[in-house]
Amino acid sequence: MDEETERLDALTQQAGRWLALSASPAERHTTAVVAGPYDRVAWRDVYARSAALRELAAQLLTRHAHAPDLLADVFLCAYQAAPRLRDSTVMAPSRLLHHQVVTALTQSPGFSALRRDTAGDAYAAAMAVLAQASALRGLLERSREVRERTGRADRARQEAEAAAAAVGEALRQAAEKADGQGQVPAPVAAAVRRAVGAAEAAEDEARREDGAAAQAMAAAVPGIRSAARNAASAAAEAVRQEAALMRAWGVDAGETERMPFEERARLAERLRSGRLARWAELIGRFRQMADGERARKVEHATGELVGVTLGDDLSRVIPSELAVLGVPELRAVFAARYAAGELMLYDSRGEQGTGRGAVIACVDTSHSMYAEGPGGVTREAWSKACALALLDQARHAGRDFVGILFSAADKLQVFRFPGDRPARVTDVLDFAETFLGGGTDFQRPLGTAAKILEEEFDDASRARGDIVLITDDACEVSATWTRLWNEIKRRLDFRLFGIAIATPGTATASGSVLESLCDNLRTVDDLTDVHRAADLFRVI
Repeated sequence: MDEETERLDALTQQAGRWLALSASPAERHTTAVVAGPYDRVAWRDVYARSAALRELAAQLLTRHAHAPDLLADVFLCAYQAAPRLRDSTVMAPSRLLHHQVVTALTQSPGFSALRRDTAGDAYAAAMAVLAQASALRGLLERSREVRERTGRADRARQEAEAAAAAVGEALRQAAEKADGQGQVPAPVAAAVRRAVGAAEAAEDEARREDGAAAQAMAAAVPGIRSAARNAASAAAEAVRQEAALMRAWGVDAGETERMPFEERARLAERLRSGRLARWAELIGRFRQMADGERARKVEHATGELVGVTLGDDLSRVIPSELAVLGVPELRAVFAARYAAGELMLYDSRGEQGTGRGAVIACVDTSHSMYAEGPGGVTREAWSKACALALLDQARHAGRDFVGILFSAADKLQVFRFPGDRPARVTDVLDFAETFLGGGTDFQRPLGTAAKILEEEFDDASRARGDIVLITDDACEVSATWTRLWNEIKRRLDFRLFGIAIATPGTATASGSVLESLCDNLRTVDDLTDVHRAADLFRVI
């Protein structure tokens, strides 16, 4: 063979391995969680809509060049019902930290519980990411050596792949220069050998960097697992608190999932920071109590159930008596007992049966309602919580609800919630958060409530509404107003329930204004007690 030439097949054999590498370099993934098109769209959409996520990504970018990929993986872990992770061997070295983080997250005891609230809910999954912000910042700060090592390994691997590609290019040029017998000029052959040598050196360097990165990662694993557990716990608690807050305010999961992202974020912030945010637990307890009292209601039995008596009122016959009618031989006995007025009936006392007109809550918002009682609960908080439970009560019965906030004679605001359509949560919040301040006047709010019931009667022929007056004060009413009030009350057959909060005994004493106006009057001194008004929800 001429010293100036070499055969192409010999060069190809020498560089065969590098030619294969250059033809099909291994795919290196930048995300640890396998995601379909829908999942990727969900992440891009929530990232574009959430300023908080973009701000977090910008903060983390000062520590980690691939922070958006890390956030995407953390989001997908929470968003997917059963996240599937790639094998670490197919990950780009610079993203191996992400793989370890999401592996630790998915193995955390609290993360499966978290996914019950976040799976399929892009907003909740984004909130879980934000709740882990502090833990992620700390983790990236403590894993600086890992990030540096994996970054070097990534660059070394890219250089090795580029060197393999250079071998392929050198062989291509050699093929072009070969003559008919496959002889290649010496300079071209030397270029191939140099490319192969460079590729071998780059591969050796990549292996060394891979080993150093693996050692650094192994040393960091315990810290990553600890940080992941803390992050998962923080996320689960944040999501749980927001879900509880939504439930306390009567916002169900289906309603929030249908909300646009921005609207839901604004609602959550408003619930967390509004005037009554600290009383969410009280509001939730009131609603639960009212729901329980509704379950205790006996249909067609008037007033408060107190036992069993004898009589002939078929609307109050207890079920065991009615069962007798199913036995032909005993029907004559039933008829005889009915004729003698000796059937067993539910016995009740107190109030008359449930109304059919609107439920109207007149809530005092004078300055004194700022006062706190036991447990730091304010009079306003107790009153608004009771009113919101009454709103639920009205909606459960298909009745209109009207909230009237009042203080002095010139301060009054009316909030209407028709029974034939869902109550918008923003309107409910407006009602709950509005506070007028000033003194106390009964005539205008009660007169407004009576006028609303009168309009309802004229328009829809619905009578027997219910008004609940919640106040911590007493005031005088004129004789003229009282006469007009009694006249319209007789005509429309509505009831007035009074709740006096931490008022002096004289305000509710016999002959007082409150006592004379109200069909039923109760006092509340312990503002942590939601059961003081429990019987209201059995008769309204």
